[in-house]
Amino acid sequence: MEGLTLAQAEAVLKGALAHARAQRMQPLAVLVLDARGVPKAFAAEDGTSLRRFEIAHGKAHGALAMGVSSRELGNRAVERPHFIAAVTHAVGGALVPVAGGVLIRDAAGAVIGAAGASGDTSDNDEAAVLAGIAAAGLGS
Repeated sequence: MEGLTLAQAEAVLKGALAHARAQRMQPLAVLVLDARGVPKAFAAEDGTSLRRFEIAHGKAHGALAMGVSSRELGNRAVERPHFIAAVTHAVGGALVPVAGGVLIRDAAGAVIGAAGASGDTSDNDEAAVLAGIAAAGLGS
């Protein structure tokens, strides 16, 4: 696979939002980045609060930059807070170390992007993007 297509990114986005509505989550903002960190798809549901794009971006971008989920970055922040603070600074603040940012992998397991969500609890944000990735037929 050459990379994350716009159609795949849109499928991740739609799948994440469908999951959020089915689970009656708070309104979400969902962002899908390609492997270069370029936004491929974004939507903010009616009723999201301010700065949800930036939070979703920080979750997805942080996962992409470090090669692990934003949940794992949160675990590392507990173990090594100075390191995560330094990395956050190094990437211009675009790292939010809580659940909700997940790598997107192709069938061969290569990272082709990342998705991040913000608006509900971090666990629910993560569940939504995982559902979206699965709905698009991709891996995490």
